[in-house]
Amino acid sequence: MLDFLRGQRVLLTGGAGFIGSAWARRVVQCPDVRILNVDVLTYAGNEESLGEARDAPNHELARVDIRDRGALRELFDDLRPTAVVHLAAESHVDRSIDGPADFVETNVLGTFNLLEESRRHWSRLRPDEAAAFRFHHVSTDEVCGSLPETGRFTAESRYDPSSPYSATKAASDHLARAWHRTYGLPVLITSCSNNYGPYQFPEKLIPLTILYALEGHELPVYGTGRNVRDWLHVDDHVAAMLRVLEGGVPGETYLVGGDAEWCNVDLVTRIADLVDELAPRSGPPRRDSIRFVPDRPGHDARYAVDASRIREELGWRPSRGFEEGLGETVRWYRDNRTWWERVRSGAYRGGRLGLGPVES
Repeated sequence: MLDFLRGQRVLLTGGAGFIGSAWARRVVQCPDVRILNVDVLTYAGNEESLGEARDAPNHELARVDIRDRGALRELFDDLRPTAVVHLAAESHVDRSIDGPADFVETNVLGTFNLLEESRRHWSRLRPDEAAAFRFHHVSTDEVCGSLPETGRFTAESRYDPSSPYSATKAASDHLARAWHRTYGLPVLITSCSNNYGPYQFPEKLIPLTILYALEGHELPVYGTGRNVRDWLHVDDHVAAMLRVLEGGVPGETYLVGGDAEWCNVDLVTRIADLVDELAPRSGPPRRDSIRFVPDRPGHDARYAVDASRIREELGWRPSRGFEEGLGETVRWYRDNRTWWERVRSGAYRGGRLGLGPVES
């Protein structure tokens, strides 16, 4: 699956984050690819998440902010990439409610900088090199807002973002498409459903619930808990990204989903039961610790994606069932306390976000 990467030089953004580090850990196994990992190492970026990629000879980490266009230009000129894989983004909805400015600056301005430096670099390539170059922009199903009880998002679905996070991702999508249509930059877009798996920063629902359950805390569920999400294992997402980078058609959007819709309260209950099975303790079942808390503003009711295009055109499909993947994930957090204790020792300690205080 990695043969197409032989000889390539990839500029990967956000590669110390959750999805980016999974991509790096997979791709570094191809010794003939060079990865320049561009990550400013915010609270959610962690060198330890890179695992074997961290010290691999074909991987280099550059602590550069994508908002710094001059620094990006130097990296482009040095690497002369054959592909850009753009994952760097502020990504947590609750944080975007509390502080939207960082999301606008990173997700919109940062993407603009990358597109412009990619266009500058691409315009100087030989015709054969320019034809092979790809800019892979990674997005989210949240840009389309909320679904009713039936139906799924497709690549033609209307954009209707609800949160500052999804609005900034929608803006970055529009920029990427415009740079393809106006300038011809060979842009690929993937839009994924909710990811889960090892090394996810514990502010997102699944790792946060696992850690709260392991530590004996109450398990918060927003609103009525009936909001529905489609879950995709991060390794399956990486496999889909690689299929698109190899065979995707520039200008097209490929939706990537796990076909695993769960409402939040059922998911939290299942995690509590798994933690009981895998980390037993005396006392009442952990599901008794579920507590309903005030909902966040603009909370979308349901997400689900139609991944038929990537299945039919590129032959990708999820390799893990959700129950299998969730059990593996609970075991990983149980067995890797040192990792999550270190990442939680910084700015985020598991408190409630997304209540929307006004910035001063």
